[in-house]
Amino acid sequence: MNTQCSFFVVLSGVIPRSEIKNSVQAALQRSRVVALVGPRQCGKTTIAREFVPVNSANYFDLEDPVSLARLEEPKTALEGLLGIVVIDEVQRRPELFPILRVLADRQPRPAQFLILGSASPELLSQSSESLAGRIEVLEMGGFSISEVGSNQLEQLWLRGGFPLSYLAAGDRDSMIWRHQFIRSFCERDLLQFHPGVAPATMMRFAAMLAHYHAQRWNATEIAGSLGVTPPTCRRYLDALSGAFLVRQLQPWHENLGKRQIKAPKIYFRDSGLFHCLSGIRTQADLLTNPKLGASWEGFAIEEMIRKEAPDEVYFWGTHSGAELDLLLIKDGRRSGVEIKRADAPKLTASMKTAMQDLKLDQLSVLYPGTQTYSLADNVVVIPISSL
Repeated sequence: MNTQCSFFVVLSGVIPRSEIKNSVQAALQRSRVVALVGPRQCGKTTIAREFVPVNSANYFDLEDPVSLARLEEPKTALEGLLGIVVIDEVQRRPELFPILRVLADRQPRPAQFLILGSASPELLSQSSESLAGRIEVLEMGGFSISEVGSNQLEQLWLRGGFPLSYLAAGDRDSMIWRHQFIRSFCERDLLQFHPGVAPATMMRFAAMLAHYHAQRWNATEIAGSLGVTPPTCRRYLDALSGAFLVRQLQPWHENLGKRQIKAPKIYFRDSGLFHCLSGIRTQADLLTNPKLGASWEGFAIEEMIRKEAPDEVYFWGTHSGAELDLLLIKDGRRSGVEIKRADAPKLTASMKTAMQDLKLDQLSVLYPGTQTYSLADNVVVIPISSL
């Protein structure tokens, strides 16, 4: 494998993933332990293999019986290794984290650890307890517009960013892969952190949740339809969020003297998974589906968050109707984002209210066109392809 560029091979060439590779490289220079986290099948292993070959003694895949056998005595197996050590699917052996703390504290440090996980840091509670001050967490997703190119935006939107879905030979093959991915998650991966959840029930819950994509969360309503309690419904939502499949976008609260929305909004983080659960198979299906606007909103939000890498992210809304799709806070600056699937978005009263009430430094309006233009001071319309 070419060690100079991280990529997935396709018939027409390669898809570089140099940005995430460079981020991992920089993190390894700063931190004793680096965690690369994200959903299964998003490409974490491919990135890790750029640093350590899979057949190296420094590579451990915790889904491989051979690696598990080598780690029967983990401290003995790890303490003699030099350089970068990769531990893939680390959430399967949380008892490794205290040992990693001991090994990371050695002076001088003979080894660094790159750990890969398909569960959020909140679920990997041992990491925060054992590796506090020693670990740097990087989040990775599937392909983005910047990686596949703006000329492939429609395919990326339809199929989503999971490499094997995006690179499938046709839309039907892509749809089958996504369906099997969801099924595998519900039947296997889910049980590790949520053993009491029935796979069939989670499949039904995910399908119901697709109807709430880009809408406010209503546990009571979904629980009634599913025949479970609202707390159980909340547990199901947290399971999907912890696996990086769903984003719970929290509301921003400001002391404005206005009644503000307090329930989070729900988005499937991968547009392809949302389309699979919604029965949207082709571009023609998508463009004629009532959920077209919701799909576009979720797709654009994920692209913007990945591009800006904010410190905090919210949405904002009031019961009187003013709203903002995305509020990004980074280095103390507040930026707003509005998502419009329109030929030529215009300045609205809601945009003016958001600029004034939230004291935004700037407001970007993302749309599917090709021209960038200004609507007002610090309010600019930009094509999503420019991301």
